[in-house]
Parts: sequence; structure tokens; C-alpha cells
Amino acid sequence: MAERELQTASRSEDEMPPSLVGHCFIIPKKEISTVPDMAKWKRSQAYADYMGFILALNEAVKGKKLTSPYKVSEAIEKLISLLDVLDRWIDETPPVDQPSRFGNKAFRTWYGKLDQEAENLVSTVIPPPLSAAVPEVAVYLKESVGNATRIDYGTGHEAAFAAFLCCLCKIEVLKVDDQLAIVFRVFNRYLEVMRKLQKTYRMEPAGSQGVWGLDDFQFLPFIWGSSQLVDHSILEPRHFVDEKVVNENHKDYMFLECILFITQMKTGPFAEHSNQLWNISAVPTWSKVNQGLIRMYKAECLEKFPVIQHFKFGSLLPIQPVKP
Repeated sequence: MAERELQTASRSEDEMPPSLVGHCFIIPKKEISTVPDMAKWKRSQAYADYMGFILALNEAVKGKKLTSPYKVSEAIEKLISLLDVLDRWIDETPPVDQPSRFGNKAFRTWYGKLDQEAENLVSTVIPPPLSAAVPEVAVYLKESVGNATRIDYGTGHEAAFAAFLCCLCKIEVLKVDDQLAIVFRVFNRYLEVMRKLQKTYRMEPAGSQGVWGLDDFQFLPFIWGSSQLVDHSILEPRHFVDEKVVNENHKDYMFLECILFITQMKTGPFAEHSNQLWNISAVPTWSKVNQGLIRMYKAECLEKFPVIQHFKFGSLLPIQPVKP
């Protein structure tokens, strides 16, 4: 076993992982076109792998602060650089003057850049021996930033970014020991860029349930953020509606960072504009919050046709049923 690990460790970037030799990459496409198709999705290898990925990261971040130490690999650094480019493009593409106060059309210009450059950006992260994977993986990046026609963003776009990261794990660009950095560095940076997009271009929440949804735009940082707080010695779920607690701790916990963003963007009593979260603050423990949010994520996002009809399936996240 140790010998095999050494061989793996010494494998250079110039070699393809053995599991991918002869693998045929394909451009992901939509497969869920009617409500009955949802059964295919829930039985699919893609669903099993996606959910497995979300839960593995949930376990990895349990009880850990955003500021705790973790390994930052070269692949993580390259992903941060990619997200920095997207951020810079926002500065280079200011909102245009327009009569409508929603959905600034400059987003379409910004998105056009990504549409053109996505494969080039992804090829900076994926080493040359795996270049055949670039067109497949790049599709998920393009899907992860919102819809250029409707100028909206929602949990389906967020899921596409998680799928993008999941694909990078499947082709072994990201490794098991990158897990903390995937959430704390890469996903957190993605959130910053998405919040900047949402504010700059006044993006509409996609398929928002308004006050009855968990959040207008995101879901995963609440799952992983609640896992970070499991068994916390002082902070309990009831504390996240306390402004002082949020201000003092948001740099350490993703969940509180989300709450801070909501309170900056919305006016009025928290219980009115974020009723679901207000209800969650009454749950006694963070582990119960975490388990409840995972169930809610499956029911409200992954099992909803309006979200999953846009999901794309390729060779890395296939629609084929799970192999027994």
C-alpha cells in the first residue's frame, strides 16, 4: 500500500491518472426535460457523486474556522487566480444606464467574456495531459454564474459551481487533502465574486420563493457553514440573529458571513424578510441545523424540476443509473 502511495505521489503532472486512460470526455447537455425525468436524475451516477461530494466537504469542515490552517495546493492557487479574473472583469464592465432598475444589461457583456474565455481559463487549472477534459469541465463554470438572458442567479447556478469542483476532483486535479481549501478558499472566493455580481448588476433571484426560501441566492454555504459550527463551545443557533455576534464572528464562519450579507441587502425585521432562517434559529443544536439543511437542500433544490431541468450531464457526471 505504502509503495503504491509513493508511486502516486511521484506521478508528475505530465501523466494522466490511470483511471482516466482511454476515458472519453463529452460536452455536458441537458437530460431532464419533463417532470417524470426527475426519477432518472435521482437514480443517476451524477446525483450520487454530487451528493457524495457535498457530504464529504460537509464532514471535512466540521468544527473548523475559515481562519484555521489548511494546505493550499497549486491547483487551489490556480482556481483562486481564475476567480480573480472574473472579479476583475466586473470592474472592467460597469453597469450601464438603463430605465429598468433590475437586471443590468452590462451583465450580458460580462457573461460574453466568460462564454468566450471559459475554456482558456479552465485550461490554466487542468494540466496538459488532461486537456481533453477542458471543454467538458468548462461548461460547468459557464453555468455557475447566472443566466445571461434573464440576468438572474440561484441555487441551480451554485450547484453548477459545486459540480465544476466535483469534476476537478474526479479527474484528480483536486485531491482529498484539498477539501478544506475547496470550501474555505475556492468556494468562499466564488461567493465573494457572486455577491459582487448580484450587487453590481442587480441580478434577480432565480426561482426565488421570497420570504419562504432559505436565501435568495445561495444554499451550500449554509450547509457547510452550519457544519463549521457543530459543537461550538459558545455559539448556538439562536445567536446568529444577534447582530453583535454576527459582526464579531463572520470572518470565521461562512454561515454568519451569509447572515451579514442578507442584513446588508435587506431592510426590515429579520423575522419578516428571512422567515425560514428565523425559524432555524430556534433549533437547539448546530448538528440538527446541519442535518435539517441537508434534507431541505435535497427537497428544495435537488428534487425541484425548475432547478434540475438546467443541470447538464457529461462523462464525469453521467445521467446513467448508479452501478450496483
